[in-house]
Amino acid sequence: MPLRKKKPEPAVPVQTAPRQSFQNIPFSLPQRLAPPCPALYDALRESVPVIDAAIGKLVRLTLGFSAHCESAEADRALRAFLTDVPVGGCGCGVHAFLSAYLDGLLTHGTAVGEIVVRDGRVCGLYNAPLSNIELRYAADGFSAEVLAGSGVRTPVPYPELLLLSALRPAPNALYGTSLLQGLPFVSGILLKIFAATGENWDRLGNVRFAVTYKPQNDAIDRAYAKERAMQVAKAWSEAMQPGSGARDFVSVGDVSVRVIGADCPIPDSETPVRQMLEQILAKTGLPPFLLGLSWSSTERMSAQQADLLTSELEAYRALLMPVLRKILRTFLRLSGFTDEPQIEWNDVTLQDEVELARARLYDAQAKQLLRKVEKEADA
Repeated sequence: MPLRKKKPEPAVPVQTAPRQSFQNIPFSLPQRLAPPCPALYDALRESVPVIDAAIGKLVRLTLGFSAHCESAEADRALRAFLTDVPVGGCGCGVHAFLSAYLDGLLTHGTAVGEIVVRDGRVCGLYNAPLSNIELRYAADGFSAEVLAGSGVRTPVPYPELLLLSALRPAPNALYGTSLLQGLPFVSGILLKIFAATGENWDRLGNVRFAVTYKPQNDAIDRAYAKERAMQVAKAWSEAMQPGSGARDFVSVGDVSVRVIGADCPIPDSETPVRQMLEQILAKTGLPPFLLGLSWSSTERMSAQQADLLTSELEAYRALLMPVLRKILRTFLRLSGFTDEPQIEWNDVTLQDEVELARARLYDAQAKQLLRKVEKEADA
């Protein structure tokens, strides 16, 4: 007697997902969430060079990996794919794709990419601008749908080729949290200080003079005060013309020359600027010396900061690992290979290599000393 095929069980919607009440609908319609504002964080990176440099440092320190397969043929194909796959219009290599992907992830909190397939083969990788897509919950209230289009946005036809990552998303949120969240206020204060400093130097740095002529009490000076004042102004203007060189200014009568603003020094901005930069660096997790800030720190403090940075980079690599694994698996399967890609990340810094080498040295010395003690005990 042939066995009856078991009917597939219907998908159970997520019970804790927020829903709305609709008649004759077992669960809510897909909920569309408000996307973040990419222009704000892009303008922030453009206005504050320290923020742009910090994200660039994080991207360069995070990336660096190697991948291989067990079979020689699959390994050769995989290595060629890692270096030669087209990325966008002018990029090349998986490293270039991940650089732009992680850059967008840190800046906007969400990154979307696509594996471009043509004629059954992977022909490229594409970084999707966040302003061109929209995320919403699927009908089950759990998975995410990506919508695209210039007018009315509709779900993409091949969602299995998309790559989606979110940085520290809030509960019931598909979009992640930008690394720069909280910095617009701090950066606004920093930009105000820079703008005010520029205006002060424009006013006080470009020295201006006040030339005052005081007529004497006699009748002649009072009668010709206007003419003498105009002569003094003309002579002073000629003496201060650019390219006139050092010229003497000779006048008759009580004439005083005073620098405008000499009694008003420019406020010291070192302390407030450092306070704002400390807040920015606290968000990025980078030690000050990596950005060229020579703040006083001991050697032990620098080592601890490097250890904390290593843990931050490991967290970013954990976010990139599913994306990288999906790219390599898709390429291998469409190329006819069943091998699993083996991914190995490079060590973060040279300091880690030194510490590991020193640890292996201490371990070897301890084993040698232990063998020596054991021989002496046996003798």
